[in-house]
Amino acid sequence: MKFTMQKPISCPFQKLFPSQLEKDDLFFMQLAYNEAINAWNADEVPVGAVIARGDEVIASSFNQTRRQTDPSAHAEMIAITMAAKSVGDWRLNECRLYVTKEPCPMCSGATVMARLGEVHYAVEDPKMGGLGGAASLHTLPFSNHKPKVFRKTMELECKEMLQAFFQLQRK
Repeated sequence: MKFTMQKPISCPFQKLFPSQLEKDDLFFMQLAYNEAINAWNADEVPVGAVIARGDEVIASSFNQTRRQTDPSAHAEMIAITMAAKSVGDWRLNECRLYVTKEPCPMCSGATVMARLGEVHYAVEDPKMGGLGGAASLHTLPFSNHKPKVFRKTMELECKEMLQAFFQLQRK
């Protein structure tokens, strides 16, 4: 049985238009936020991801598990695949992942395996988060790669969107 909203509701949140003048962490998280809006409008859980290399976005995506009927089609997984193709290597040491919700264990494992240099996420997930919420896969003692993890950039905005989405789903 496919889980969908009774009646798809357009996302009530407005896309952001960050200034191209300062491509800082907030800039890239705002782009991930916009991807989360794309997810909502596609009747997906509103999680968006962006991968940057230097000042350039090399990948961006949103959750597509329903659309692709694929439990691994999380925003982070799709973005990591896109980034590896863009770079021409599976090692993404010089890249930074920005995601609106803490990656689950699957996605957290992929960030370690892809050797992402940094992971920035907005909303912590104490139930299923893999980078400090429920587990800390990035700190496994014998792992040969430990990405730097940054939390809570745009936390309030991203949390508000997730909560609104699930409240509407419950109605």
